[in-house]
Amino acid sequence: MSLESVPPKYAQLVQALQRRIESGTYPPGSMLPSEHQLIQEFGVSRPTVVAALRVLREQGWIESQQGKGRFVRGRPAMATVESNRPGQAYLTGPETDAPGELVEAGAVALPNRMAALLDAQPQSKAFLRRRLVVREGEPSELVSLWVPLELSEGTDLTSGEPLPQGIRQHLQSRKGVRFDHIVEQITARMPTAQEAKQLGMPKNVPLLAVYGAVRDASGRPLVVVEVLLPADRHELEDTYPVN
Repeated sequence: MSLESVPPKYAQLVQALQRRIESGTYPPGSMLPSEHQLIQEFGVSRPTVVAALRVLREQGWIESQQGKGRFVRGRPAMATVESNRPGQAYLTGPETDAPGELVEAGAVALPNRMAALLDAQPQSKAFLRRRLVVREGEPSELVSLWVPLELSEGTDLTSGEPLPQGIRQHLQSRKGVRFDHIVEQITARMPTAQEAKQLGMPKNVPLLAVYGAVRDASGRPLVVVEVLLPADRHELEDTYPVN
């Protein structure tokens, strides 16, 4: 889970408890303060505390023992490992870090999958920004950003120049929206004729298609990033703890 520079309250609590665990205030094996104690100390609501404890448990910082309470496990080894999630990488990294060219920018009708991910009607319009990323002098991947029209207004998404900041930072500064979570899907399919031409793909080679649907804390769709990767040039790797 990514935490904003000015995070929501549950994320602030996660960070505060992580710091205490790392500093030894809550050493491994010790019991974490109760929900009531955390509510009183930090002045937050019970749902905020419950959400923060869930994150800490899922990330491996603490464990729950039924009838006893929550105990500190310590800083998980996985906390230092960065997972290679392409959807997230393209949302947070500046476009200037990925050389390429803009191949499409404007309002287009939504395909069925994108409409579903944006909670929109099929064939309704959204803003599409699509770039062909080049690595080592050869086309490597097609990266498309699908944004509701109202969020695209007043942004630099129509610019032919690569953005000097990630789409997450750009929309936050221009539109005041905050990314809360990403639902990522990975599928395989054959490329269209245009995709194969743009990516310089030989016949009978499939694509890996990665879709990262971003929502805010209320569940409102903000943007979908679509990354198309020739399967003969890419492999996807992830790292996660075993609970």
